[in-house]
Amino acid sequence: MARIPREELRARLIEIAEARIHAEGISGLRARDLAREAGCALGAIYNVFSDLNQLVLAVNGRTFLRLGDQVRRTVAAHPDPDPIAQLIAMAEGYRAFAVQNRNAWLALFDLRMSSDADVPEWYWQEMAALFEIIAAPLRQLNPESSAEELDLLVRALFSAVHGIVLLGVEKRISGVPDDRVEQMLALLITKTAATVS
Repeated sequence: MARIPREELRARLIEIAEARIHAEGISGLRARDLAREAGCALGAIYNVFSDLNQLVLAVNGRTFLRLGDQVRRTVAAHPDPDPIAQLIAMAEGYRAFAVQNRNAWLALFDLRMSSDADVPEWYWQEMAALFEIIAAPLRQLNPESSAEELDLLVRALFSAVHGIVLLGVEKRISGVPDDRVEQMLALLITKTAATVS
């Protein structure tokens, strides 16, 4: 088996892992299958990535970029300057991404890491970029909030929206009827914004 240059192998493994995650979720990643499809020895994977979690993180970084792009495009398609309307558009874009990219979206949150220290800095930066999209309209609604309060509000609103979207996408018995998810998101954002502004 010919030796594949490290950067080429890295790119190849990310592409293959991304396709498998889209098709089957994280559970679809098996080192032997990846090695066979990439045309490398099993051990070569671990010369590029310390473990499969690091490979999933690389795929998740790409997913974060695509998610952020979709949320920005959704907001741009609804150019209403009202910050509540912007937040509702963001929630709709987030939900649309989750529905269209279910397995890749779930992989963003299903990855088990032993500690925050194991997560690379670039991963936190991608998450921070996503949170900054949410922070802009919240800053308009809450100009007196400290940076710490705003950060907590962004995380709280994201968590609430994510929970509703997750329960809708997973079709769990939860009281989140699929045909009412958009209405629930709009109501959550409108009432939350009215309370904190």
